[in-house]
Amino acid sequence: MIHKQYGLIGFPLSHSFSKGYFAEKFKKENISNCQYDTFPLEQITDFPLLCTQQKNLVGLNVTIPYKEQVIPFLDDLDAEAKAIGAVNTIRFHQGKKIGYNSDCYGFEMSLKPLLKPHHTNALILGTGGASKAVEYVLQKLGITYKYVSRTKQASMLTYDALQTINFQDYTLLINTTPVGMYPNIDAKPDIPYSEITDKHLLYDLVYNPEETCFLKEGKLRGATIKNGLEMLYLQAERSWQIWNTTED
Repeated sequence: MIHKQYGLIGFPLSHSFSKGYFAEKFKKENISNCQYDTFPLEQITDFPLLCTQQKNLVGLNVTIPYKEQVIPFLDDLDAEAKAIGAVNTIRFHQGKKIGYNSDCYGFEMSLKPLLKPHHTNALILGTGGASKAVEYVLQKLGITYKYVSRTKQASMLTYDALQTINFQDYTLLINTTPVGMYPNIDAKPDIPYSEITDKHLLYDLVYNPEETCFLKEGKLRGATIKNGLEMLYLQAERSWQIWNTTED
């Protein structure tokens, strides 16, 4: 008998690690009466029906492309999710659906040990829901940043414009796009890799493959590299804490 239902919404969900992670957690920690499933939603308007059908929902994770789109369907947001403008964790509590963001915790905790004093300026590659958690953390850490987008937008750089800036001024490069994710493992963001040095830190939110082309290019030039796997584990544990907190 399942008393507590957890899960993941997004589309598609073939890339997700969450179901296996929580199944292993429940087994390892002897957590009974809990189940974690994936709920692929072709459109976010299917979300209310899912909530009605799954009577025992306690918590959900949210992934691409719904981290921003889910917000209008929630009753409340915690302060961080509100500041970020993106949600990756939903808690069902006292008849309400409350949005949180555990991506920011996972990113901050995995990034901080790698930072050096010269990592003062960053380029955020991509402008989706995950990039907002990255922006929030960089602001918190006092690191200045610029967004890089495929389309020309105010106050953002385009990939073409990267050829004209001094790359040595931006020693922290963060890929928040799915470019290079399995199965498209030969793809990489279009940046001037020849400008990368051993002063650079390349962080890729992609975790499959373990070493993306983006990271390989950095490693080749002596840069520090980090994939998104530790961030994923940290945000998953943070989600679990959020769902099971005793606070009202």
